[in-house]
Amino acid sequence: MIFGQLNRSSRAIVGACILVTTLTSTATADNSEKKKMIDPDMYATVRLTTDLSKLSESQKKMLPLLIQAAKDMDDIFWMEASGDFRESIPHLPSPELQRHATINYGPWDRLEGNTPFVDGVGPKPLGASFYPPDMTREMFEKYVAEHPDQKAELEHQYTVVGRNEAGKLTATPYAKAFAKQVQSASKLLKQAAELAEDEGLKNYLTLRADALLTDNYQPSDLAWMDMKSNIIDIVIGPIENYEDRLFGYKSAHEAYVLVKDKDWSDRLAHYAKLLPDLQRRLPVQIAYKKEMPGTDSDLNAYDVIYYAGDCNAGSKTIAINLPNDEQVQLKKGTRRLQLKNAMRAKYDKILLPIADELIAKDQRKHLTFDAFFGNTMFHEVAHGLGIKNTITGKGTVRQAMKDQASALEEGKADILGLYMVTRLFEDGVLKEGEVMDNYVTFLAGIFRSVRFGAASAHGRANMLRFNYFAEAGAFSRDEETGTYRVNMEKMQSAMTSLTQLILRLQGDGDYDGAVELMKEKGIVGADLQADLDRLSKANIPVDVVFEQGINVLGLQE
Repeated sequence: MIFGQLNRSSRAIVGACILVTTLTSTATADNSEKKKMIDPDMYATVRLTTDLSKLSESQKKMLPLLIQAAKDMDDIFWMEASGDFRESIPHLPSPELQRHATINYGPWDRLEGNTPFVDGVGPKPLGASFYPPDMTREMFEKYVAEHPDQKAELEHQYTVVGRNEAGKLTATPYAKAFAKQVQSASKLLKQAAELAEDEGLKNYLTLRADALLTDNYQPSDLAWMDMKSNIIDIVIGPIENYEDRLFGYKSAHEAYVLVKDKDWSDRLAHYAKLLPDLQRRLPVQIAYKKEMPGTDSDLNAYDVIYYAGDCNAGSKTIAINLPNDEQVQLKKGTRRLQLKNAMRAKYDKILLPIADELIAKDQRKHLTFDAFFGNTMFHEVAHGLGIKNTITGKGTVRQAMKDQASALEEGKADILGLYMVTRLFEDGVLKEGEVMDNYVTFLAGIFRSVRFGAASAHGRANMLRFNYFAEAGAFSRDEETGTYRVNMEKMQSAMTSLTQLILRLQGDGDYDGAVELMKEKGIVGADLQADLDRLSKANIPVDVVFEQGINVLGLQE
């Protein structure tokens, strides 16, 4: 039992917010809707490998240690996502259900709006296992208002909220709630640090090992920003807030083990230097762009050789923009990591087949991997633009926008990524044919990401953009062929107006406005759904699932 691995006090506390899931004897995969949701073609299998010949023997010895530490994050995320459901997977009635539950880290389909696909399992709690399963937003806010002395710890991004026997809410630090796993991962990171030949990596691994035991991640975030020459890298710890759909307060555990592609990284280095100028040119009032991004930002390409936890659940991440700490971002900027091998897999197995089905035939020539790579890169760079703190005294944008923060931020990054492409075209950095490649590939990318569903921040962001662009005429649909065509001029106009709208919502901390916008445009209409159904009928995968690990890499423990 997973929770049996925790110490007794932690088990009692975390157990207060476990999701109680009951499998009935009638659990079956015979239902036609469930067959659809566990279609094996939904995920294309990809092997995660890289050229290890460029690594030293010490670097090769580090990889098993880092992968094992990543597995500790995976164990924690199972608890955060679905409590003790992992124990039930071997008892599910079919291999298809078992595989699907493993991909989704629980019995709820992440690409189908968290619909349960196992009998006897109710809706997924909005707060996953970060809060008691019966917790509502109103209950939490009422309690915090009545107990203001507990507000900071209950809303802290690194605590698990439980309820004691007296009914009082409790906040348990991650380092205590997941003591066994973080202690194991910390030890492994320190062992890896002893093998590190790069001083920056050695310092980061040491500080990150300490952070797992103290829940103080800022020193290691700053150290991670200072790394410039390392080839091996690992992103590890509680990172993103997507899993907490109650408020977006809690960060979920994950890990990526990475090997830098120096050739591709050299091609990207100059883009990060453009951020201050692009920030000044944003099409909004000065108040919404007064924060200048840090200039230590860098941009590199990597092969990812291991995913674990949050980033491995359902749809897979293909690029990273971190740290999320607003203070670190303003001081040093962020690092953008392009996961080239995973990106190539999605382009070949998903994006090109989608384009053949839904993009006008004469515009398909504009689908290129370079444009897909570039759009993804500009999306990550664009996270550094805009504003991190509201101009209305409502705290950070993340705090003010609560459960809407992630989808709105992803929408901002998408649209500002396109804005950056357009500015580079206007500055003569990109030619007209190249910018059209980006626009058409961008449109095809909307169809790819909107299939992630309403449970995904990226999926909701793409629904918003699709509907906004459709109303603005940024693209048109041929009724006879059922294909879409980009209108370059109208896409640029729509891009500008949506940029202004999102940045104003974020800067004002206008939570109600964000809710209304997502309610109106963060949906899949009947026509779009019909086109998405065509993709399913054509057996085009929605996403990928990985074969990964030491054996896949040809290494030994």
